[in-house]
Amino acid sequence: MADFVAWFHAIPLLITIPLLIIAILVAVATVIRMGNAVRYIPNDSVGVVEKIWSPHGSIISGFIALHSEAGFQPDVLRGGFHFFRPFMYKVHVQPLVMIGQGKVGYVYARDGQPLEPSQTLASNAKAGDFYDVRRFLTEGGQKGPQRKLLREGTHAINLAQFIVLTEDSTYAIQLYRQESGIIGGMRTTIEGRKGFAPVIIRDTEDLVGIVTVHDGPPLPSGEIIAPETSIDHDNYQDADKFLVAGGRRGRQQQVIVEGTWFINRLFATIEPIKKTVVDVGFVGVVVSYTGKTGTDTTGETYQHGELVERGFRGVWKDPLLPGKYAFNAYAGKIIAVPTTNFVLKWRQGASAEHAYDDNLEEISLITRDAFEPRLPLAVVLHIPYRRAPELIQRFGDVKRLVEQTLDPMVSSYFKNVGQQKSLIELLQQRSELQAQANSDMKSRFAAYTLEFQEVLIGTPKAREGDTTIETILVQLRERQIADEQVMTYQQQQKAAEQERMLNEARAAAQIQTELTQSTVMIEVDRNQGNAALARAEKDAEAVKVTAEARARQIFLEGEATAKAAELQVAAYGGAEYRLSQEIAKAFFDALGQGHQAVVPQILVNGGEQAGGPLGSLLAGLLSSAMIKKDAGNVFPFSPAAE
Repeated sequence: MADFVAWFHAIPLLITIPLLIIAILVAVATVIRMGNAVRYIPNDSVGVVEKIWSPHGSIISGFIALHSEAGFQPDVLRGGFHFFRPFMYKVHVQPLVMIGQGKVGYVYARDGQPLEPSQTLASNAKAGDFYDVRRFLTEGGQKGPQRKLLREGTHAINLAQFIVLTEDSTYAIQLYRQESGIIGGMRTTIEGRKGFAPVIIRDTEDLVGIVTVHDGPPLPSGEIIAPETSIDHDNYQDADKFLVAGGRRGRQQQVIVEGTWFINRLFATIEPIKKTVVDVGFVGVVVSYTGKTGTDTTGETYQHGELVERGFRGVWKDPLLPGKYAFNAYAGKIIAVPTTNFVLKWRQGASAEHAYDDNLEEISLITRDAFEPRLPLAVVLHIPYRRAPELIQRFGDVKRLVEQTLDPMVSSYFKNVGQQKSLIELLQQRSELQAQANSDMKSRFAAYTLEFQEVLIGTPKAREGDTTIETILVQLRERQIADEQVMTYQQQQKAAEQERMLNEARAAAQIQTELTQSTVMIEVDRNQGNAALARAEKDAEAVKVTAEARARQIFLEGEATAKAAELQVAAYGGAEYRLSQEIAKAFFDALGQGHQAVVPQILVNGGEQAGGPLGSLLAGLLSSAMIKKDAGNVFPFSPAAE
């Protein structure tokens, strides 16, 4: 019983002790919590330590406490539990800075050395990176927007010292409202320049990047383009190295070409332009606006300017051959000069593709006979490519050469020619004029660094509203038509003569067979007549022989018999009469056998010859029958035989 009573009296004490312990623990936890004695930092965050009070006092200068003063401390806390003296520190848990792939982050430093007068961005060339704030501040890191960028990845940054701007967010410990306006303006500038993404120049676009630097010392007086630096700065990606190498503020002569370039867009902006293309058939004469003054390469005889080597200021003596060039169009210009033959047309509204002759028109002439025609023409030229720089140095460009030199020269030449010719001569002697002009102009064009190829003269034409030339042309055409008609008639006459001869030849060919046959018949008749003559001669010989034999017989029979013969002959009326009787008998026998009419149906009277038609016929027959033979021998029936 006594033990129970003792235990009962001990109950309050047993209850009080745990409560006291709990109270103590709660008090301790409260002190730890309110005094920031213990702090857990997640692994995806950092802890920025702010010292609330310190026996070393407050910061005398700057923003970060480098010597344990009260204020933001340079070092950050990483993930895990961290223990502090209560009520001395405050820990700001901030996320790690995340920058996506292919992106960049811009850094703004709240503390550091002040900027120089020529600076717009802060340098940390000797201060390393942004992870060690103590080193950044002790080795000369400057406050303000930084030249160096943060590349893609995760970064543990003291966001009390640095403000980091990425494409997606702004990493910073908010301190006061005015600061947000500054950072907002910085973001607006970067976004306007598309600065969170790298500069990408694709080879398919044939572009180059013209760089304008916004930081560093200004250009010297008289310069418009900053020259290239002697030290490589990785195409403006290392801004501090660029400035250490002597880089200047302003538009740069050096361009960037194909590739991806992580350039601080607060430090430099990029303007893409097309590459310069020198086409086939052309060369590019370079006129450089920058560089040192070079030595003239033209010699003493060339008095139209200077030509310099490549890289110097002025006109380069060696032109660019056909190809693509990453040429800075702000540092100079490339003038295309044709090296193939090209044509200049003095004809209004007929300009060639090169447009050098846009302002040329027909040449106004005054002829010897006071006509005023307009002469169209074309000139074929060639420019030697090695002499193209001389031409540009002398005239500026090809178009200026054409308008200010060639046009007056060619016009004057043809005006002089026109005054020596009549209008008809101009129209009819164009080929001779063209040949003479080709000969005269070679030396004139050679004086202007040109190779003259050919001049082509067109047909003179009248001014608007003037019909005189057309009238003359009509007369010339009518005259030509008349001449052509005369020639046509002459040709037709020759054709008719040839046709007549042809017809005769054809007719002769057609009767050739008949002619041949008749010729053959004539020859046959002649041969037959000769044969008949030969037979008659033979018969005559026979008769003669017979007559001689008969005469001899008569002589031998005696004079009586001969006398009887003579009396018999006399009784018949003589030898001639007897022959006529024999012939008439033979003739009428032939008529009877051939059934020929005795009186002809057609009477041909040959004159008043004795005996009438029959007498004439008999006379003919008798004449053909009287054939004389050997000298001294007479045919027995011939008249001479009597």
